[in-house]
Amino acid sequence: MEDVPKILQFILELAEYEGLRNEVEATEELLRTHLFEKTNPAAEVVFACYKGEPVGFALFCRIFSTFTGCPGIYLDDLYVRPSMRRKGLGTALFAYLAKRVLEEGGARLEWRVLDWNTEALGFYHSLGAETLEHQLVNRLTGKSLQRMAKHLP
Repeated sequence: MEDVPKILQFILELAEYEGLRNEVEATEELLRTHLFEKTNPAAEVVFACYKGEPVGFALFCRIFSTFTGCPGIYLDDLYVRPSMRRKGLGTALFAYLAKRVLEEGGARLEWRVLDWNTEALGFYHSLGAETLEHQLVNRLTGKSLQRMAKHLP
């Protein structure tokens, strides 16, 4: 739980980098609750370290593919500080996650990327990733999520 402030700091740095700082609602308390205090945590975090200091992170959770019939990992966020890029840290994070997928009998490692982030897209393609052209992300939040939850019989 001592890592919670570091995790939130990386989330804020990522949001700032993506120009989405105003969308961050995460707090140390929320992260502590959902990542560490539950018997079934909502997600996990792994750090990329350089000379013993965290300089990046990956936050991920489990998914399941009905088409493959196998589990996988959904990478919600991966961030390496700009000054630490091109040192193999992002590749190391992906290698760790890919190994976890395979060790758990999984078939997929998936994530999203902002369409304007050409640097990230180039990096992902260099790893052998494919961009899914015909899938759009959909989301229910706030009032729409609450309204939908009331439709249960």
